[in-house]
Amino acid sequence: MKRILIKGCSILTMCIKEQPFIGDILIEDERIAKITPSIEEAADRVLNGGGMVAMPGLINAHNHASMSLLRAFSDDLRLMDWLDKKMLPAEARMTKEDIYFGTMLGTAEMIASGTTAFADMYVHMDAVAQAVVDSGMRASLTRGLVFLEDDGGRRMTEALDLIDNWTGAGDGRITTMLGPHAPYTCPPQPLAEVIDLARKRRIPVHIHLAETREEIEKIRMKYNQTPTEYLHEAGLFQDNHVLLAHAVHLTGTDVKLLRGMKGGVSHNPVSNLKLGCGIAPVTDMIANGVTVGMGTDGAGSATTLDMFAEIKAATWMQKLEHGNPTVLPAEQVLRMATIESAKLLGIEKEVGTLEEGKRADLILLDLNKPHLQPVHNLHALVAYSATGADVDTTIVNGQILMHRRQLLTMSWEEIRRESAERAARLVEGL
Repeated sequence: MKRILIKGCSILTMCIKEQPFIGDILIEDERIAKITPSIEEAADRVLNGGGMVAMPGLINAHNHASMSLLRAFSDDLRLMDWLDKKMLPAEARMTKEDIYFGTMLGTAEMIASGTTAFADMYVHMDAVAQAVVDSGMRASLTRGLVFLEDDGGRRMTEALDLIDNWTGAGDGRITTMLGPHAPYTCPPQPLAEVIDLARKRRIPVHIHLAETREEIEKIRMKYNQTPTEYLHEAGLFQDNHVLLAHAVHLTGTDVKLLRGMKGGVSHNPVSNLKLGCGIAPVTDMIANGVTVGMGTDGAGSATTLDMFAEIKAATWMQKLEHGNPTVLPAEQVLRMATIESAKLLGIEKEVGTLEEGKRADLILLDLNKPHLQPVHNLHALVAYSATGADVDTTIVNGQILMHRRQLLTMSWEEIRRESAERAARLVEGL
């Protein structure tokens, strides 16, 4: 049995109504064995947590990690120009190897900024899965399904192969979902088939919803419904666990249709802001009992995968939208980035809070910095002042992936070199 003991850290468990306290954390193999004010036991490795905050690793509930290769390539453009003139042509050039190294670049950034698990939707997902295994992260993986042309069932075959071959891989760190891309790319018949398959095999569903005004108009013109009404009528929310990405443009009726759904919404505020998409009705959804977690979207749109940037953007946007500084307070927005996102991935019984018996997915933040002193309210300090660069140590499943800012499961020089060469080829002439 491998034992890691973290001594003398400030602990944010992110459990409801639990206040921060100074204590020790004992990890045995992949799980948290003890969390108490003092542990005096032998361990294979002892980490000095003095001046550190231990908290659950952040969980990125919606991402396209391999798009890290397209970071800062096509910024400050209107959405459709960004997509049609830049993103889609570059993505069409991506090989399986490009996607592997793009995902490794994304996992390096996430590990270095305190994210321990993420939900990803893309193509060549076996390459993404291999990157997850190699990096040591935890992930829920989905092969995106677009049904605008007949591909002979290839996409669906790839989606099921991912589920059959990779679920439980990486010592249980990989889970999988079915991924109909969005209402406007999934006509009624194939959408119904995916929903039926998900229900019969009890497979969660990951889908984009109402990200843009253009999507709203497309669905209105074609079906005289909102995208949410379209999915509701198709039966998506009956018995299925569903991860909805974005949900920016929802009516009051739409929000009510989501009441009682299994799963919930990944709010991706930085991407929504940067592309001028709008502000999601986060507080309305929460008030109606909808679980709202948080994600980054891909670095092609958000530019950063730093979840601490999302935490700030999420709370600031809601305070501004409502003209009310009490909306979405620090502790609540931190829960969105941890346990609420864990619920979206269906892994909340294993991760998302620091509790004895749960998987050891946690991070240590270094408070010995000017912008993190003095310490009055720890939740507020972490939510409003911390950045990903303040993460000292990242642990997933009991394995230390980064310590003292040094990545331990990958060669940063190899990833940097491969990423630069591949990214240059992808965007040449575009």
